[in-house]
Amino acid sequence: MFRDFNFKLLVIDKLMYQDKLIQPRFQIADILHAKGATGDLWKYLREQDLLYTVLEEARQYFTDLEITPDQLAAVDELITDGGLDIYHQCSPFWDGEDDLFDVTSLDDLALLPNLRVIHDLAEAIMAVPGAEDTLKARGIAVD
Repeated sequence: MFRDFNFKLLVIDKLMYQDKLIQPRFQIADILHAKGATGDLWKYLREQDLLYTVLEEARQYFTDLEITPDQLAAVDELITDGGLDIYHQCSPFWDGEDDLFDVTSLDDLALLPNLRVIHDLAEAIMAVPGAEDTLKARGIAVD
């Protein structure tokens, strides 16, 4: 359904972590602990050379997560701030200083019939060619 994984993450953050319309909330720490990671997760991820990447467990979970048309219709606003909960579930120690979560396509806007505003519009979306015109044409405000 979604073409852009990072755009899907924005939608999931809204539905799962902000509005709590998708439950249970995914918690990467629980997954890592179940795999045997004990104690300091930063140390564990550093030893595995996984500090600044999307963890495969999170990528698979969020890729496979189905979002219903009713849930998609409930999305009337998105936040693109680098501090979103979902980013820290995908990459717990991500520092926001790279393009790991940049959106590369706005084709998935078509999945959100009631999206009216994007808050904290980040370079992560504005880097998409024609982003400003696309948002304007769809009547999506930016603040």
